[in-house]
Amino acid sequence: MNEHELKQIEKDFGFQLDDFQIEAIEHINAGKSVVVCAPTGAGKTAIAEYAVKKVLGTDKRIFYTTPLKALSNQKFNDFKKSYGENKVGLLTGDTSINRDAQIVVMTTEVFRNMLYGTNLGRIEENLRNVQYVVLDEVHYMNDEQRGTVWEESIIYSPNNIQLIALSATIANADKLTEWINTVHGDTALVNSDFRPVPLKHFYYSPSKPNEILPLFAPGGRLNSKIRAESPKPKFARKVREASVSELVEILHKKDMLPAIYFTFSRKKCDDNMIECSRLRLLNKFEEKRLLQIIDEYILDYPYLGKHKYLEYIYSGVASHHAGLLPGWKVLIEKLFQHGLIKAVFATETLAAGINMPARSTV
Repeated sequence: MNEHELKQIEKDFGFQLDDFQIEAIEHINAGKSVVVCAPTGAGKTAIAEYAVKKVLGTDKRIFYTTPLKALSNQKFNDFKKSYGENKVGLLTGDTSINRDAQIVVMTTEVFRNMLYGTNLGRIEENLRNVQYVVLDEVHYMNDEQRGTVWEESIIYSPNNIQLIALSATIANADKLTEWINTVHGDTALVNSDFRPVPLKHFYYSPSKPNEILPLFAPGGRLNSKIRAESPKPKFARKVREASVSELVEILHKKDMLPAIYFTFSRKKCDDNMIECSRLRLLNKFEEKRLLQIIDEYILDYPYLGKHKYLEYIYSGVASHHAGLLPGWKVLIEKLFQHGLIKAVFATETLAAGINMPARSTV
């Protein structure tokens, strides 16, 4: 790629590309598949969007796959805003919109199922003219329950399709790249450890409910103020449960909200939301804006007007997990993206690249 071509690409994007983005684009232009490993927020999506821009104005197509319906819905809406409704389609387990579009967003399971209906060596109609397939959050390949979906998607993808695999956390990226190179075709690895927003680590102890301590001292050593604590077992659970609203309140006072609070139990997500709903986290303007967005949303989805958790989100807190209705989760995501949900208690449903701009993660 010469300097003129690079300047034109950067003009289209509206910003200067980083070295790893340029490297990945050069591999794509050379007809290779790529595995891109870079921290969250570093700009991996720009590489996929370059491939999107390449197919527009041609007869080629691109599939953008994600591990979650919520992430697929978000990408679908983002692409619609950028490229127009007629250019973008969506396929999930329960939704089919404009499936013949040039840009089709789908869950990885849907793509794998398409390949099941395709004889090896023959491209079926639903894969015709597909030049690129983006495998977002490809580290899901390591998932014990769902990992085979990504393996099969790669193995059965026609060799003429270029794969663009994106991840912030995948282990053994070099081995994955070698494997894709063997089972699918020429594949390059692009690595970057550049993090635009440095992470800061803190420590919170229920025994010191008014303190959040830096986890590390200067030089990277563990903060000497942190002491191992071993409360008696019969008190441990009670202390931890009582600390959730206190922690959220401290984060609020220290201007560290919005926050995503991860837990492994759906019930615990809901219980934490209810507990924290007594807190005053929103100002008057935010309360008014939240009511406006909820009212507008319920006009399109009237059944959500009677949702059992509606009263709690008025306080600026919410839960998010697979046991909730899809339409409800979309509302929570929308409110969080507007900065109107200050604390969302979630399972792994929010750990897969959904654009949720949080200041803190617990």
